[in-house]
Amino acid sequence: MVSPEAQAWHEGLRRFAQAAMGASGRVQSIEETRLAYWQARKAATDPGGVAITETYAGGCRAYWQDPEGCAMDRVVLYLHGGGFYIGSPASHERMVSHIARAVGCRALNLDYRLAPEHPFPAAVEDCVAAYRWLLGQGYEPGHIAISGDSAGGGLALSTLLSLKEQGVPQPAGAIPLSAFTDFLITGKSMETNATSDLIAVGTPEEDFGPMRDRYLGEEDPQNPLASPLYGDYSGLAPIYLQVGSAERLLDDSRRVAKKAKDADVDLKFEAFPDMQHVFQSTAGRSPEADEAIGKIAEWLRPRLQLA
Repeated sequence: MVSPEAQAWHEGLRRFAQAAMGASGRVQSIEETRLAYWQARKAATDPGGVAITETYAGGCRAYWQDPEGCAMDRVVLYLHGGGFYIGSPASHERMVSHIARAVGCRALNLDYRLAPEHPFPAAVEDCVAAYRWLLGQGYEPGHIAISGDSAGGGLALSTLLSLKEQGVPQPAGAIPLSAFTDFLITGKSMETNATSDLIAVGTPEEDFGPMRDRYLGEEDPQNPLASPLYGDYSGLAPIYLQVGSAERLLDDSRRVAKKAKDADVDLKFEAFPDMQHVFQSTAGRSPEADEAIGKIAEWLRPRLQLA
């Protein structure tokens, strides 16, 4: 059974989606959607005790989030969600703080470039540059993890694929949350979860097509750096995929899990019953989010060689 706290978040998701997608008869501008998304994604509590410092990682603005007493020589590079055109480190600050506190290391919350001002492959380039910057700062690959939600979850996987392509050592692991991985929009759950997913307003094409057009333009939607579902997973870092069983993107994660498993990647896949898109956003408020973040820490700490 869904907790009352998670249910309240689900209702907020529905209101946001209906406003953004025009269910009320008026489609929001990008600027209005960015503001509404920032407000919606601040559903997590402020865990306190996390120092936040601005920096530049590979030429891209980013924010260190350092929980008191954390391991400063371990880092989670976090890539926020938002359909590649909305979202920011500020919208995800609280959730990232919860993740960093649970893992016991610092996080680097990246302000990568957004479409339509900066279409594909700008975001992937920024993520790879930030990872390379961490290496240049003296971080060992085995002391870095990459995580992200929704579009950021897809970017986490695309970053692994790009690093492999460039011959750069893989990180200790990746934790994509509700990852968007397929710009062809072919997952069966796009249809089977159309009524259970509270941010589903129209058809898959109506809901995801505008995002694709803003981000990809005329680029190939099967390019693995845009749609990581179509990548070669052999030799990639360990991956822990979390997704809600009620969301349309369920198969985006489930199919990646199969590809990774078939490629002998160290893989964990978990679909949380009745949960919605990026339900971890209610960290500190809902037991489901806190459980999921606890599982992230349990999975990641040994891979980062944290006692």
